[in-house]
Amino acid sequence: MNPSASGWIDKFGYLVKNDNKYCSSFNTMYTKLKKTGFVYGINLNVPDFIAIEHPLSEDEMAKINLLAGLYYTHKFTTGNSDFEVFVKCLLKFYQGLDIAKISFINKLLMGRKTSAKLESLINSRIYLEDNLISKTFNSTITNSLLFIDVLTFKRHLEGVKNKRKIAQRLEHITINITYHTLNSKTKSRNDEKLAQLFASSLTFIDSEESHIDSTYRNDLLDLFTTCEKQYFLDVACLTVWEDQSLAYTESKFIFELGEDMGFSKTHIGKSLFDVTEFFEINAKKIPHLKDQNMAVQFYESMARIVDKLILRNSKRLQKEISESKELVTLLSKSTVKDLTEEEKKKVQDQLLDIFKSIPSLAIFILPGGAVLLPIFIKLIPKLLPSAFDENRVD
Repeated sequence: MNPSASGWIDKFGYLVKNDNKYCSSFNTMYTKLKKTGFVYGINLNVPDFIAIEHPLSEDEMAKINLLAGLYYTHKFTTGNSDFEVFVKCLLKFYQGLDIAKISFINKLLMGRKTSAKLESLINSRIYLEDNLISKTFNSTITNSLLFIDVLTFKRHLEGVKNKRKIAQRLEHITINITYHTLNSKTKSRNDEKLAQLFASSLTFIDSEESHIDSTYRNDLLDLFTTCEKQYFLDVACLTVWEDQSLAYTESKFIFELGEDMGFSKTHIGKSLFDVTEFFEINAKKIPHLKDQNMAVQFYESMARIVDKLILRNSKRLQKEISESKELVTLLSKSTVKDLTEEEKKKVQDQLLDIFKSIPSLAIFILPGGAVLLPIFIKLIPKLLPSAFDENRVD
């Protein structure tokens, strides 16, 4: 499955239809998605029923995790596992929130199919900005508050009418908990990065207005469900453990906050342990913890893009070569004797045709191909021949 190419939602539906082991309830789904990092706003893995053929970027993992969270929320809340019904319901939900900013070019490419429209809407939720260059070179642009979409969708399915107001409340509490948790500790540079990441991910409330107040603790008592309170607790635990230390004042704040929401000390301790384990396993992989200058970040981002393109097209290239019998014959002949000028020209022409059939590699043939790469990166999945479609369902 390729989440950067069209048809990935239909492919997800095909895969999830044959899986009955991933989770058995909303709570087990939450635990699974916490281990992928999705709940924490840091996507480092995807559900295990998705076979990973090529390394996925964080935004691609975020797409898969978001769709998984939304699908299983629909399944466990409504009791209906029909994927087509889910897709129609989710599309209506996102359209009703009126938050998706779909670019002009996306509108041209997405077509009329329900799943294609949903792909564009989800794509618009993943990124903090819709600038192609920024998407290419910025490693921390993935929306960190995507689980709020899952919680809002759950409320919507339970019959809440004003879903946007629910989403605003969830964001308001989340940003307040982050702010007040940070105030309970000695701040570091990484704390500032985390705060900026959450602030830049706000969708339903204006990040430029002040939404920080001391009344948020009162709202925690009555306005939110247990699963929403669990999310707030995990965000707070993430915030104190982000620097991989836990001072007495931080511990005291977390336990007071957890007890305000009705959780036992054992339960609160388990949430802290989950975050500790997550950091111990994944600290080196978390993008916003890497202290890099712009040049290093630019280089690493470019390297990831080129690696991804070449890796994903290597099998296609191999397939094209194997299907060209004359080319294979000539290449085999060249290992034992020199080819004639005419034969060399045939090899050159056929190889060029192969590269042309794979736009992401053909770009490198163009003058200034490396510079054009960020611009073509968005269009490449759309230009691939159908025979190379990783999202095809046979």
